[in-house]
Parts: sequence; structure tokens; C-alpha cells
Amino acid sequence: MSARSLTTRLLAIGGATVLIGGLAGCSSGGSADTGGGGDVEITYQADNSPATAATAKPLIAAFEKANPGVTVKFDTRPQGTEGDNLVKTQLSTGEMADVFNYNSGSLMQALNPDNTLVDLSDQSWTKDVDEQFTKVVSTDKGVYGAPIGTSFGGAVMYNKKVYADLGLKVPTTWDEFISNSEAIKDAGKVAPIIQTYGDTWTSQLFVLGDFANITAQQANWASKYTANKESYAKDPALAGFDHLAEVKEKGLVNEDFASATQANGLKMLADGTGAQYPMLTNAISTLQQDSPDAVDDIGAFALPAEDADDTTLTIWEPNGLYIPKTTEGDKLAAAKKFIAFVNSSKGCAIQNDTGTPGGPYVISTCTLPDDVPAMLDDLQQYIDESTATPALEFLSPIKGPNLEKICVQVGSGISTAAAGAKQYDQDVVQQAQQLGIKGW
Repeated sequence: MSARSLTTRLLAIGGATVLIGGLAGCSSGGSADTGGGGDVEITYQADNSPATAATAKPLIAAFEKANPGVTVKFDTRPQGTEGDNLVKTQLSTGEMADVFNYNSGSLMQALNPDNTLVDLSDQSWTKDVDEQFTKVVSTDKGVYGAPIGTSFGGAVMYNKKVYADLGLKVPTTWDEFISNSEAIKDAGKVAPIIQTYGDTWTSQLFVLGDFANITAQQANWASKYTANKESYAKDPALAGFDHLAEVKEKGLVNEDFASATQANGLKMLADGTGAQYPMLTNAISTLQQDSPDAVDDIGAFALPAEDADDTTLTIWEPNGLYIPKTTEGDKLAAAKKFIAFVNSSKGCAIQNDTGTPGGPYVISTCTLPDDVPAMLDDLQQYIDESTATPALEFLSPIKGPNLEKICVQVGSGISTAAAGAKQYDQDVVQQAQQLGIKGW
């Protein structure tokens, strides 16, 4: 499964408000869904998941109440590859909605934004957006997207009670992480590191979650990787595969790692029979549903690098809201107002009320409610300290379909780290060639 597929799968399981994955087209109805009736009508288009509608419709109703001259029609699109293709078709034929919700990062870049999207860099809300999000909705010629929903991290979720009982501190280096894990193992009864290869996609976190540590050491690694001038077979990227192999070799994972599922892993984390779980942090919403009494016992920290100065949180950025260049005149003005409203304090309050945040917001006008899991404060600290950077999928279109299978082999001791990394480098070649990327 690719990195993008990992994101889509976990969102479906975790129920986070961040909406990542392909999107595109059938109408859910017009202004009758949202009420109102004004001088200008615009269309807002997003994916067809129930979670999207649960947030979109209240946002539209509140916006129309605040802007009585504007009516917003809500259209939906199916998810997946079909949706991606339809988005591109609608943009090329001039049939795209006035505002649409779509991926940030490399998939947004594939829309040829300089030619198809409205530059929003003159909007007042842009100054409030985290620079890491701005990077993944921009080109050298403009800023094309505004955030909707929250970010989430690829991190280590951990049981704070286990840490407190053993007198452990949050590690900032890989050696400290291994030392903590060995101390947990020596204490007995608790699995130091949870792995859940029964859901094979969960095997990828040691690799995907380490990406921010790569960029901390080599800021241009993603662009060089896209140009086939960097690879996972050598440092600093090899570290993720090395770490995956090391925790198995040292006997630091749960005995049933090969068959355990994500649900099993989260239960272990909640009840304290597992101490640390490398995972996308929007899984906290599943814990909130299944183990509500344990949620406050769960914290999170970035996958540690070899050097503490390089330890950085890998962030999966929210979707963006975009306006196609075919939106003009009064409709353009109304579309810009709608995007600004979504990112206002009122719009953010609606997002909080209608969804479960999976991580921090990326715009300062939006704040998490007081009753969110304490773990989100751990993630926010990385954002505030500027020690968080986007996952590779937001910076490069290159990702191989077999990463999860390769990670299972390495994490099970079937393949060495070096062999797994080399295999993944080979895995991406065909996809890069199909995309027509230079250097492949």
C-alpha cells in the first residue's frame, strides 16, 4: 500500500476530520440542503463521506446566515482514483465548482495550479497559516489553498502510566528510545513496542514517520529523491528500515506482532499491556470511542532520530480549499468569503463541533477545544516549536505500491534492512516512469 493509501485507510478507521484521499462527482442536492437564497450562488464540492457532509452542511448554513446575499450549493464527489480523475477533468473543461476541497501536497501540484487555480496569497488569513502547510499548497507563483480540518502526526503513541511507573522520560534520540524499550522489557509483562502486521499497512510507520528526521538532516532530500538523486538504500533515509529491523532483532515487539491488528494494538496501548505504538495519531479518535477511560493516559512523541537536534515530527497536512480560475466576478468574491469563513473562529468552532480532531490545526485562528485528548497537546508543541515538517507524500509524487509488504518482511526478520530499502527503491521506478518524471 502506498503512503497515500495508508492515509486514506487510516482516516476511514480513525474518523479524523482531516480529509485526505482522492475526491470527485455527483451532486448531493442544491440550496435546498443548506437553506437560504441570495443574489449570488456558489457551489462547494467535496468528497462524499458522511464525515464530510457532517461538517460541510453546518459550515454552509452558518456562512449563509452571516452572508445573506450568498447561497452555497453543496455537491459531492466519490473518493479514490475515480475522484482524482474527475477533478482533473472538471478543471480542464471549466466545469469545476466555485470552491472545492482536495488534497494538499503532490496531488495538488498535479492539478497544474498556476494555470487552473486562483492565487489566494493576497487574502488576510494567509498570514495566520503555518508555513509548512503553505509550502504544500503553493508554487513559486502563488498560494492556492486554505486549510480545512486538522493535521495529524506519524509518531509514537505511548502509555504514560507505564512510563511513570518505570521512571522513563520521553526520548529525543533513537538510543534513548531503545533504552526505554529495553527497560520496559526487563520489567516484564508489558510489550515495549507494539507492531500489528495483521493490518499490513501499519508496518510502514517506522519508515514514513521518520521522514521529518531525514529532512532535518538534508532539507532538499525530497526534491533530490523526486529527481532520482537520493534513495532509501543509503543514509539518512535507510534509518527507518534499520530501526524496523532493530526492534525485532532485539525482541522488543509484542509476541503476536505478525497477526495483531490495529484494533488489537490500540487496545494493548489503552490497557497498558503494550507501552509504545508507532502510529498515525488520528487513531486517538478510535481510542476515544473504544477506550474512553484510557485516553488521558496516552501521549505521543516524534520518532526519534540518531541526534536529538534532528528529531522532528512528521506531519500529515490537512486538505486544502481551492478556487478554480473559472470562478469570476461576484462568484469569486463570494468564494473567497466562504474560504475565509471556514478558517475564522466561527468556522473553526463548527469544525470542532462536528468532527474529532486528529491533531493540531495549521492556522492560528483555529484552536482545539478544551476537551480534546491530552495527546494533541504533545503534537501541538512540535508545531509551536517549528519542529514538524510534512510527510514525503506532500513533497514528492513518488511512492511505491509495495512498501507495506516490504516493511512486514523487514520487521519480521525475513529481509534485512538493506535488502528492504533496495527493494523499495526498485518498487518506485515504474511508478515514477509512468508519471513521466525526469531522471527515471
